[in-house]
Amino acid sequence: MNQKYLIPLTAVFLLFLVAYTGVEGAGLHRFFGIVIPYLAVLCFLAGFVIKVLGWAASAVPFRIPTTCGQQKSLPWIKHNSIDNPDTSTGVVIRMILEIFLFRSLFRNTKAAFNRNASNRLSYSWEIFLWLGALAFHYSFLVVLLRHFRFFTNPVPSCLQFLENIDGIVQLGLPGVFLSGIVLLAAALFLLSRRIFDAKVTYISQAADYFPLFLIIGIAASGIAMRYFTKVDIMSIKKLTMGLATFNWSAIPTDGLTGLFYGHLFLVSILFAYFPASKLMHMGGVFLSPTRNMANNTRAKRHVNPWNYDVKTHTYEEYEDHFREKMIEAGLPVDKKE
Repeated sequence: MNQKYLIPLTAVFLLFLVAYTGVEGAGLHRFFGIVIPYLAVLCFLAGFVIKVLGWAASAVPFRIPTTCGQQKSLPWIKHNSIDNPDTSTGVVIRMILEIFLFRSLFRNTKAAFNRNASNRLSYSWEIFLWLGALAFHYSFLVVLLRHFRFFTNPVPSCLQFLENIDGIVQLGLPGVFLSGIVLLAAALFLLSRRIFDAKVTYISQAADYFPLFLIIGIAASGIAMRYFTKVDIMSIKKLTMGLATFNWSAIPTDGLTGLFYGHLFLVSILFAYFPASKLMHMGGVFLSPTRNMANNTRAKRHVNPWNYDVKTHTYEEYEDHFREKMIEAGLPVDKKE
């Protein structure tokens, strides 16, 4: 097996095993139920803020938007106001389409040699990558929002509505939550693409596999707790409410299995690892100069603020210097004398 994904897989399995044996064997319920979640949230918040502040403080001396359409120029040339925006309104529309619909990924193509046409390079639309990414991100969002019911009492009506929509498929008891199934399937699809697509495997590193294995482990353990093992929901509610209200004395020390603490530990690792990983594109997309800048370089001159003052030679000065020679050579001049 390839070490680039074997090592992250082993690491995730060992992390789950540490929490499982720590609770079942050593009785470290409070350590994995209180200390680890708080540390994970602190690492997430601190790392997220530090990253965002660092990006915000980075200077962007040039207009460097990534464009896929015609820039605004002459009136009779059709301008693509979304793919090549020249106003703030166009940038906002482009950002909305990018953030909520992954528009650039939707337009993505895959290059391959066509063996039936003398190895000519051909391009094909990679629609399944866009569908898989869209399903992954939105199912992850629904799962995250749905879990807020454990931290609120009473549960807001909007979360109840979301849960009813998510559990619209009633197949036995407990009812099936579509988001969890879709999340696991989408994560497995993205993982299989990294493993079996040679070009993607070549550019993938262990850091690309680790969060995928973490999310797969979280989704699989969550599905196992809901559909295959008995979990004390009331004890989970007491634990989460105790964490949310800092009422640690109300947190139960029994009634929850090692499977739950393994699930919680993987979630905590994901939160702590989030700011240091490529998952930070969630915050970085808003600060990306290739996306959040208008491409108006033909309408406005942008000067690099880092440039030192340079003595310029205007045309008037050039003509004054070479006027006689220009007249002798028959070149037109603005002033005769």
